Amino acid sequence: MDRRGFVAAVAAATLAAPVLAQGASTSQGQLAMTRMASGFQTPWALGFLPDGSFLVTERRGRLYRVEKDGSKQRIAGVPDVADSGQGGLLDVLVPRDFAQSAQIFMTLSKRQPGGSGTAVARARLDLAAARLRDVQIIFEIAPGSSGGRHFGSRLVEAPDGHLFVTVGDRGDRPSAQDLARHNGSILKITRAGAPAPGNPLADRPGAAAEIWSFGHRNPQGMALDSRGQLWAVEHGARGGDEVNKITKGGNYGWPVIAYGRHYSGGTIGEGTAKPGLLQPEHYWDPSIAPSGMMIYQGSMFPDWRGDIFVGSLKFDYISRLSGNTLREVEALKMPETKRVRDIREAPDGSIWFISEDRGAVFRLSQ
Repeated sequence: MDRRGFVAAVAAATLAAPVLAQGASTSQGQLAMTRMASGFQTPWALGFLPDGSFLVTERRGRLYRVEKDGSKQRIAGVPDVADSGQGGLLDVLVPRDFAQSAQIFMTLSKRQPGGSGTAVARARLDLAAARLRDVQIIFEIAPGSSGGRHFGSRLVEAPDGHLFVTVGDRGDRPSAQDLARHNGSILKITRAGAPAPGNPLADRPGAAAEIWSFGHRNPQGMALDSRGQLWAVEHGARGGDEVNKITKGGNYGWPVIAYGRHYSGGTIGEGTAKPGLLQPEHYWDPSIAPSGMMIYQGSMFPDWRGDIFVGSLKFDYISRLSGNTLREVEALKMPETKRVRDIREAPDGSIWFISEDRGAVFRLSQ
């Protein structure tokens, strides 16, 4: 992505888009808050394009390209989605080679025998025609299941170019420990949808070869740090939302161990720890309902470099976490941070987020 071109495009967009607040009070001082686009219905994810425009998904199954002046253009050719409960069109990934390949990747809930499941689609984005072409479902979990919750669905491009994909337990708790199923796991697949070479369970009889880690409840945020280490954030039940440092082949314990309780108040599993099961780097109790995760690596906010940012759907703020013992050190809470669904670092180092409640995309900058 051409950083200089993006910076110039954002500068033009900022002049056109209305600034909603004089500033947001943070540990970095008063920051400018700019609404980059609005009028969305349940927006879920955003991705930056090399020309300074960006993509936004709506859960109901719509994909938009937002131009430099804030105008929206609906993209045709989006695959059908199972728009039910928490399902629909979810994440979008613009890979590093987009300028050459024109490919994008999306996650969605796909209708399947027995219900629906998380799927990954690949398509070529024809910008001139505002249309997806050569659309293909490259992967879908098996088997399908009923219910409209816990699809996971974040995408991250690995340093080697393969794809990490989060999948929730689909409300079937024991399935997160069943290695024959994809539920409750982080997967690593190739851009064609095959298990990535070197996956930890590839040689284990009966195990799903796409699994990278397992024992997750519903991971809806995922990001790489500056060293290429993968991190994820997932919903607990009543309490016990977790930030996890993802280890190849690691078992994160759900539902054998957990820091939360069932919504009924009952205990979950065998407690908070058990040999062989990995511990979170941080957990929240009460739950903040985390969705969207970014690890800051830019130059606009040097004091925040290396910090983790997580959006809260429940308490309407952006959590900033830092330290060798990871902890929440700041809550960025403003009228615009209503149900923060996604959060991204832009190529110019500004911080963008989706407010699901506001139906809008906002930019934080100096």
